[in-house]
Amino acid sequence: MDRLTSMAVFVRAVDLGSFAAVADALEMSGPMVGKHVRFLEERLGVRLLNRTTRRQSLTEAGQAYYERCRAVLSEAEAADAVVADELSAPRGRLRVTMPALLGRHCIAPLLMKLARKYPHLELDLSFGDPIADIIEAGYDIAIRTGDLDDQSGLITRRIASQRMVVCGARSYLRASGKPKSLDDLALHQAIIYRRSGRVRPWLFPQADQPPREIMPSGRLRLDDMEAIADATAQGMGLAWLPYWLVRERLDNGALVGLFEGQPEFLYECHALWPRSPRILPKVRAAVDALAAALPKLMG
Repeated sequence: MDRLTSMAVFVRAVDLGSFAAVADALEMSGPMVGKHVRFLEERLGVRLLNRTTRRQSLTEAGQAYYERCRAVLSEAEAADAVVADELSAPRGRLRVTMPALLGRHCIAPLLMKLARKYPHLELDLSFGDPIADIIEAGYDIAIRTGDLDDQSGLITRRIASQRMVVCGARSYLRASGKPKSLDDLALHQAIIYRRSGRVRPWLFPQADQPPREIMPSGRLRLDDMEAIADATAQGMGLAWLPYWLVRERLDNGALVGLFEGQPEFLYECHALWPRSPRILPKVRAAVDALAAALPKLMG
């Protein structure tokens, strides 16, 4: 028999005054109530209750045991309440890894807002390229854009799409002309994004076909997109950048968007977290918050 259950039955028997009342309250048979009490008595080697056909009373050992059982059951209920609270409200340390620029501009502000809402939630944020093994590094969530690598042991959810736009400064366009088609890009200076030693092509959607790839060429190669946006605003060439990064410059006229009739390439943005039987509230709250707000920031 389960000792904690037997202790609970014993306490109810004392409180209610009869086995029959306990049987009704706990929806079990009278003999089963007696069985729980006898289990405790046999285990302890003492009598806990004196019972006659008319009344029952606690023995001296039973009185002491009753008081301790009440304390134990109270602590057990408190422990259950703590776990229930853990499983309902976001709390504890939330470790998130994310691309540096996207993280600073879009992800971190949303997580800060979440932390203000839940005072028991702690944030441990890492800004940099996605790591190879989320589980081994002990992260709760990883934010990644573009194609995903091995996802074994992970749950994946798309939380936003990152629009890419070609843009340039008015000063550059006055001096070099405005490209009228994608083919014209070969005639222009591009500010090249080099990541991990590799130059990434500019991608443009095509109906029912893989995206068209255009390899940029130019004098400037940088591994930071914000620096590329700054150089583009200074008239150093054209750039292919996330819309969320250059939106303010496009709005105030510092940059001009090109190929407005051309569909924009979308990099999918995903949240990944270790697979488990039940998602932790802190992870669910963070992913839900990002999925709700991030498309507005990035679109």
